[in-house]
Order: sequence, then C-alpha cells, then structure tokens
Amino acid sequence: MAATPDRPSAATPRRKAGRHRGEGQWAAGHFTPLNANEQVKKDDDGLNVRTRIETIYAHRGFDAIDGADLRGRMRWWGLYTQRKPGIDGGKTAVLEPEELDDEYFMMRVRVDGGRLTTEQLRVIGEVSQEFARGTADITDRQNIQYHWIRIEDVPEIWRRLEAVGLSTTEACGDTPRVIIGSPVAGIAEDEIIDGSRAIEEIQRRYIGSKEFSNLPRKFKTAISGSPLLDVVHEINDVSFVGVRHPEHGPGFDLWVGGGLSTNPKIGVRLGAWVPLDEVPEVWAGVVGIFRDYGYRRLRNRARLKYLVTDWGPEKFRQVLETEYLKRELADGPAPEQPVQQWRDHIGVHRQQDGRYYVGFAPRVGRVDGATLTKIAELAEAHGSGRVRTTVEQKMIVLDVDQDQVESLVSGLEALDLRVKPSPFRRGTMACTGIEFCKLAIVETKERGSALIDELERRLPEFDQPISINLNGCPNACARIQVADIGLKGQLVTDGDGNQVEGFQVHLGGTLGLEPAFGRKVRGLKVTSAELPDYVERVLRRFQEEREDGERFATWAARASEEALS
Repeated sequence: MAATPDRPSAATPRRKAGRHRGEGQWAAGHFTPLNANEQVKKDDDGLNVRTRIETIYAHRGFDAIDGADLRGRMRWWGLYTQRKPGIDGGKTAVLEPEELDDEYFMMRVRVDGGRLTTEQLRVIGEVSQEFARGTADITDRQNIQYHWIRIEDVPEIWRRLEAVGLSTTEACGDTPRVIIGSPVAGIAEDEIIDGSRAIEEIQRRYIGSKEFSNLPRKFKTAISGSPLLDVVHEINDVSFVGVRHPEHGPGFDLWVGGGLSTNPKIGVRLGAWVPLDEVPEVWAGVVGIFRDYGYRRLRNRARLKYLVTDWGPEKFRQVLETEYLKRELADGPAPEQPVQQWRDHIGVHRQQDGRYYVGFAPRVGRVDGATLTKIAELAEAHGSGRVRTTVEQKMIVLDVDQDQVESLVSGLEALDLRVKPSPFRRGTMACTGIEFCKLAIVETKERGSALIDELERRLPEFDQPISINLNGCPNACARIQVADIGLKGQLVTDGDGNQVEGFQVHLGGTLGLEPAFGRKVRGLKVTSAELPDYVERVLRRFQEEREDGERFATWAARASEEALS
C-alpha cells in the first residue's frame, strides 16, 4: 500500500518541497497542506464532526458551529448549508460564504444501489414531513435529499434513519460517495450479473472508515450488471460494467477517470475483467491510488480524471496491479452496445421470477414526504416491500404479481406518478437550482416541470427518446453535457438589454459505447422565458429532418447551426 500522512513508506521518503510543492501527491512525499480544504482535513478528520454535532451544535444551535465544520467537515455526514432565500443569481459568485448561508441545511440520505424497503421509504417520508417541510427530492445519483433541516434536529433524524438501516455517512465531502447500481439488480430477466453483493461489501468494509475518509475530492462509483448500461458508468471515477468473459463467464469490465463539471471527461477502459468477489478489493485499489497519487495542490484539479488523463490507462492499470493488488488482472471484453434507447426501466417489465417491476416518473425528481409515504403503502399492498430509485430521478416498485399490476399503476397515476409518461416527463431532469443551492445562478425544478407541461401541450405527437437536462450552474450535477438538450444556467441578456436568468445550450450529448459531449452552437443562449419556444422549435426541426431510425444526438451532430438556433 502506498504512503499516507500517518504512515509514510520507506520507499517514498519526504521530499523537499519545490517552488509550487508538486501536485500535492502523498505518494510523492507532498504532505504539506497546499490549500485551505486540505488544511481543514489535516486538522481533523471529517468523520469526527459527528460527535460535535451531537454533543455541542445540536444543543447550542447554528451560531455555535465552527466555520471549518460548517462549510467543510459536516459534509462528511451529508450536510450542506442551503442558500439564503432572496439572493439572486447575479450575487452567487460575489458574496462571501457566510452571506450565502442560510441557518438551515440540505441533508443527503445515501441510497446505495438505489435499494430501499418500504419501511425505509416510510421513515424517509415521515422525517421529511416532520423535519424538512415536506421536501424529499430524488437525485440523479439515487439519493434522497432533504432541505430546511435544523441543526437541533439532526441527531434525532440520524436516530430514525439508522434504526431502519439508512445513513448519511459520507453522502458528501471528500469521500467515497453513494455507490450507484442497477435498480433492477437481481431481478431483471436480461441481467448479465448481479452486483448487489459487491455494493454491500464495499459499504460494510469501507464506508465510514478512516482509510478513505480523506481523499483529494469526492469519489463516485457505479456498479451494474445490466446490459442496458443503466448507471452512466462513463462519467464516474470508477465503474464496474457487466460483461461475459469467453473463458471465465459473467463479471465486470473496469472503467476509471470519468467525470463532468466544468472540464468533462469520459472514463476509460483498463481492459481488465473483474469477477464479482474481487470487485471490493479492486475498488479499494482504485480509491487508494486516488488517495495517494491524486492531486491535492489545486482543488479544481483534485479529481481522478486528471490523474488518469496524465497517466493513461496502461500506467494506471500497472500501478493498480503492482502496488495495490500485488497481482495481475485478467484481460477482458468490452460491454456490448445496448439494444434499447431508453435505459431508465420505466414501465411494466417481467422479472426473472415471473413477477413484474413497475417503473414510474415523478416530475424532475421532485416528490415530497407525503407522496413517498403513499408510494410505500402502494408498494406494500401490491408488491413484496421493495422499491428502487434510479439515476434518472425515477422510482421502481419490485415484485408485483400480474394480477396486481393494473391496480398499482392506477394508484401511482393518481399521485401524478406516470408509468407511461410522455417522452418529456420521462426524459427531463433538473438539479436543485437556486431555490436551495449556493452555487446556482438560475431556478431549475419549477422551470423543468413547467417545460414538461408546455412541450406535452405543444408536441403531443412527439414519440422519440429525448433527454432534457437543466442545471443551475456550470457544475453539471444534472449531466448537461451528455443530454440531448443540455441547459447550463447563467445570466443572459434579453431583447431589452436586461440581465435575466437563462441557459447556454448543449445539443446532442450521449452516453453508451460511443459517448459524446453536446455540441455548443456559437452564441446560442436562451432566456428562461424563451426556453419552451426554443425547445419546441428545435424538436420540430428534428422531426422534419431526421432520417429513419435516427436519434436526436445523431441528428444534432450533423444539423446546421441554423437548424439548431
């Protein structure tokens, strides 16, 4: 194992710092904190803040919270301060953190693999109604996200969540975040391999462990054995993708170095095949490389994608095998191209055991505690008590007998949860936006919901798969670069010369075995008020110009700038 600050290796002696002290890599002997974030983590492990929350802050209130805990270490337990109401997007980048902070928190509940029982979902709903003013958004990483959380209530919320096996541990911070997984793992008829056991073992061994509680930045994981490639594996730090090896049978293809934000990169294959039982060990090796060799000098380069880009896949695999695993990995095949364009599991589908799972679409991931409680009741009445969240901000009820499907669908539709949604309801996602996020510049959730209604009214005949992703800032939490229509929030100038909320447009992004980032047409920006008109115009041109079987992303790549404007 490579060196850590508490355990320097004799093979990697401390070096005298150069002019800029290298890239801050521990494995190169650069242990001196090189920015404020690294100093905070050196001063105290983020996991230790829980004791202060429970024994001090929850009793003395918001004003008693140490600043380094408030805007740093509390993230290790899924807590961010939310945006103070009434601050417009033009002030996002100019105000100090304390000016943006409200005295309430966003709290993120880990839902690894998207797996929930109805008991857990009911508790999530009850906590939402009692402590979070009813908020409970489904994120595009399968989590549940609360708002309006008071510090005084956090210990009681933890008690209730943990009583049913849920956690906020390392839901944020420079840690291994939630492990996304196929929401139909272990039940889909076409599954290559069930990765659930690997997710559970990683959780058991490593989540909440100080072995990986001080990473250069966040670390994102995806594990899926679905042939639909249903976990956006191309844009995670590490991904395990189900494949069938011609000699060894079902296992996983290993990818590293994906990520979006302001400098997006598609992950790369290492060409290695990993059996199910070895996934946790290989995962820990990749995380260990990030911990020890990751760049800590500049925060905006402190993601694994930069190291992978600099090293290349061959060197990365070599270091993984020689320094961390102490053995070679087997070579393996790439995954096959998915046969379906939609990979979200929406609708009614047969399971391996002859029962059915039912996927449904809320609006842009926005639900509430009361609705989640009703979903739990429906799932208990019609299924076995298992539900799932997806990476498209959707949900699934599992284990439904054939004679119960129609009744369940009727119950979901009565809650405005569509089992047969329009392409616009099905394909539109939105990040948190300016309502709660301190980084946001524009509003997203309500705007995304209103856009769905407008497009359904204007284009009732449109029947092609389409993804429309709205993001409140450049950081791409809603995956704008890989959407058919990606909308990056920013201030734009309207026809009267006023600065108003709007979006820069990305067109034709796609994931799959031929992933590509969306095309940006020079100068193409739309105001929020113009958004429905613009999207309608582009989709009508797509309908007019598309060739038989052509997807939006393919058309957008070849279309003229005039057609996309």
